[in-house]
Amino acid sequence: MAVMNPIVRPALALIALCVLPLLGAAEGAGPKAVPAKKAVNPSLVAAVDVPGLPRVLLIGDSISMGYTLPVRARLAGVANVHRPLENCGDTARGVKSLDQWLGNAKWDVIHFNFGLHDLKYLDAKGNLAAPGPGKQVASAAEYEKNLRLIVARLKQTGATLIYATTTPVPAGTTGRLENDDRAYNVIAVRVMRESGVAVDDLNAFVAPRQAAIQLPKNVHFSAAGYDQLADAVVASLRPKLPAK
Repeated sequence: MAVMNPIVRPALALIALCVLPLLGAAEGAGPKAVPAKKAVNPSLVAAVDVPGLPRVLLIGDSISMGYTLPVRARLAGVANVHRPLENCGDTARGVKSLDQWLGNAKWDVIHFNFGLHDLKYLDAKGNLAAPGPGKQVASAAEYEKNLRLIVARLKQTGATLIYATTTPVPAGTTGRLENDDRAYNVIAVRVMRESGVAVDDLNAFVAPRQAAIQLPKNVHFSAAGYDQLADAVVASLRPKLPAK
C-alpha cells in the first residue's frame, strides 16, 4: 500500500479547504435577485420644448409635483412647462440649488413655492416628529431670510415671477402643526408684496374645499384635488404668458 508523501498531504488538504466551499457555492447558486428599480415619478421626467412657445418653470415640493402634469397638459401648445427633476424641499435647499434648477435657459414665467418643508419638525434621525423631540426645519426668521434670497436670485432671470402660497396643514398631520401654514404665508406674502412679486393664493383656493380634495391628516391631495390645483395654477399663469 502506497504511503502518501507527508509534504503532499497538507497541500492537498489546503486545496480541499479552498476549493470545496467554492464548488458548493457554485452548485447551490442560482441567479442573483436584481433589486427592482424604483419607478420615477412621471412629474420628474424632463419635458421636451416645442420651439416658439413661452417657457414656464414650476418650483416646489411634492404638492407642485402633483399638479405639474395636469398643468402641462392644460398648457399643451400654449407653453413649455418644466420643473426641477426633484422635490425642491425647503428654502435652504432652494438657496443652494437655484442655479442648478434655472440652468442657462431663458424662462418667461417662474411659479414657485416653499413652506411645507420649512415648517415641518424632524427628529435627530431626520424623521418627521412632534414638536419637542422634533426641531422645526426653518424658523420664521430663517424662512423669511431664505425667501428674500430666493426672490433676489429669481429676479435676475428677468422672468415674470408668481409665488404660490403654501397649502393648508390639516389637523393630525405627522410632523407638522395645523395652521402653521398661515403664519408662514403671512411672511411669504409680505416678502412678495415688498418685492413686487405676484401671488397665487393656493391656500385660499384650497380652504373652502379642503375636506373634499385633501387627504385626511396629510398635506397631500387626491388626484381630483391635484387637478383642481392645476386649474388654479393655470389661471395664474395664463395672463402672465408672453404673446407667441
